[in-house]
Amino acid sequence: MVLRASLLICAGTLIFLLGSIFVKGIGAISLQFLFMPAMEFGKSGGVFYQILGSMLMVLVAAALVVPLAIGTSLFQYAFNTRTSIGYLLEQSLYALNAIPSITYGIFGLIFFVNFLNTGISWFVGSMILAIMMLPTTTLSTYQAMVAIPKIYHENAAALGLSKSQIIWRVTLPQSFHGIVTGSLIGLARAIGETAPIMFIATAFSGVSVPKSLVEPVSTLPTHILELAQQSTDPQALQNAWGASLILVLLVSGFSLLALFARSRLTGRGQK
Repeated sequence: MVLRASLLICAGTLIFLLGSIFVKGIGAISLQFLFMPAMEFGKSGGVFYQILGSMLMVLVAAALVVPLAIGTSLFQYAFNTRTSIGYLLEQSLYALNAIPSITYGIFGLIFFVNFLNTGISWFVGSMILAIMMLPTTTLSTYQAMVAIPKIYHENAAALGLSKSQIIWRVTLPQSFHGIVTGSLIGLARAIGETAPIMFIATAFSGVSVPKSLVEPVSTLPTHILELAQQSTDPQALQNAWGASLILVLLVSGFSLLALFARSRLTGRGQK
């Protein structure tokens, strides 16, 4: 009874929040809103460059994190959690996943912006987001590797394949669904983050397409934050709801893609 009540409360809260965002934000959505640049600090215009900036940062972050996650997963798989090295690595990933996002932002500000003097850079923001995505992508890939039946590796070894050949022809193809799922879940988290990138990668206005690695971009989370500070203006508030709806749809899209990829790719891997 208590569990059902808790489930109903959580589900009701989620439906209420999503419904509120949809009802209040749908009125702002139009082709002009999607494809026009923001003007007057977001009070008018659209969110084209904000969408572009958000997608640029998270896709580059995914490109950075996938090779590192695969390498870390293979290292963890080789030592597994029954050894001290494997256990230490697993606990380190869990600890890294538990660090508040603002801490990543402070680290990026101190190390990259102040110490390395990179300035406000979207690429630095992508690196910070990649670090945040690393635990999710690595653990998902590792769990997929652990789920591979041992007979697959035994048969490959019996056929004369070396360890490196087994990795390339058995381990990685059979765990591909874990790599894709972990990356998409990490993308869903990263695209909605504000704190890690607010001081190191983004500008609230006046930027468009970056022409180098060391330029800022505008993103949906920081744009929503800017509009929320102008909530006394009805037009700014309406645009804030519209930008929030787009952000929710992007996060939901990545999450649904992760679910779809997991179901389809897992089935293929077992054939």
